[in-house]
Amino acid sequence: MLIAGFPAGAWGTNCYVAATGPGTECVIVDPGQDAASGIAEVVREHRLKPVAVLLTHGHIDHMFSVTPVSGTYDATAWIHPADRHLLADPMAGISPESARMLLGGDHTFTEPDNVVELADGQTLELAGLSFVVDHTPGHTEGSVAFRTPWTVNEDISEVMFAGDLLFAGSIGRTDLPGGDHATMLRTLRDKVLPLADDIVVLPGHGEQTSIGRERATNPFLQDL
Repeated sequence: MLIAGFPAGAWGTNCYVAATGPGTECVIVDPGQDAASGIAEVVREHRLKPVAVLLTHGHIDHMFSVTPVSGTYDATAWIHPADRHLLADPMAGISPESARMLLGGDHTFTEPDNVVELADGQTLELAGLSFVVDHTPGHTEGSVAFRTPWTVNEDISEVMFAGDLLFAGSIGRTDLPGGDHATMLRTLRDKVLPLADDIVVLPGHGEQTSIGRERATNPFLQDL
């Protein structure tokens, strides 16, 4: 299995490319601002063919490049219905700080040609990979995480693309439109704490971590 990740844009949002191996189809997770060139480099290096773009949520720093990337590779975009409106109107979920970063730019946002809505508990079979969709509201109403089996070694059972649900030592902010702290805490209790310790967490920002590490050290999880 192959997973390549890199921080993209002014927000340093982690974009990931996942495939069964070189020379195969692949899935892109969260193509944020200026992610297209990084994606193209990974695709060229590993001779990949993108077939799907998975969005953990609709915030602009995670979906900035979804339409051009989906169009370039004729790839289907997947998003939870509660965040779908942000594809065409990302300012509805933006913070004043983010708005200032975009002032002076000429940005027009539209939905990709092919958008499919996600559902909690759904299993996606894409590019030879299997992803379980967990609806994880709190950061946004339509936030999701994607879990896929890790077959490289026995020490890791799954990899979780967590978006802005869970970070190393922290959790996603809940003060933006669509965010709710009480909902986030319920999501962490009901969707994160039951997971196995060996699951690797690939967050939307910052370094990777694991469920076990966060269970033991993350103050937001310990308080639960």
